[in-house]
Amino acid sequence: MEDYEKLLEKAMKSVPKTSDNSERFKVPEIKAFLMGARTIIDNFADIAGALRRDPSHLQKFLLKELATKGELSGNRLIVQGKFGRGMIQKKIDLYMKNYVYCPECKKPDTKLVKEDRFVFIKCEACGSRHVVKKI
Repeated sequence: MEDYEKLLEKAMKSVPKTSDNSERFKVPEIKAFLMGARTIIDNFADIAGALRRDPSHLQKFLLKELATKGELSGNRLIVQGKFGRGMIQKKIDLYMKNYVYCPECKKPDTKLVKEDRFVFIKCEACGSRHVVKKI
């Protein structure tokens, strides 16, 4: 019986540790700071890339939701006004709910497809297609 316990310990040591995070879809943490009367989102292109969306589409949504003006400058989004990370995160979460997650299976494996005058969210996981409103 002692040999069994030793073998079991050896086997358990060779098993890789599982991570606490079961979610495979990870959006980078927002790196935003204030500069005068402007808010600069430093890693905006990285966030759009993680969402698999065009940065200009995400920019248009954020500016409309924040009711302000802004511009893309390389990897950054410069927004007129003072906005905290919490407010920006809420708006990105809303964007993900409306334009990233599949309404059927709730997976982020989607892409936006434009056909005629309509924009569809097409799920690559379950194959469903739903109309989304234009920004």
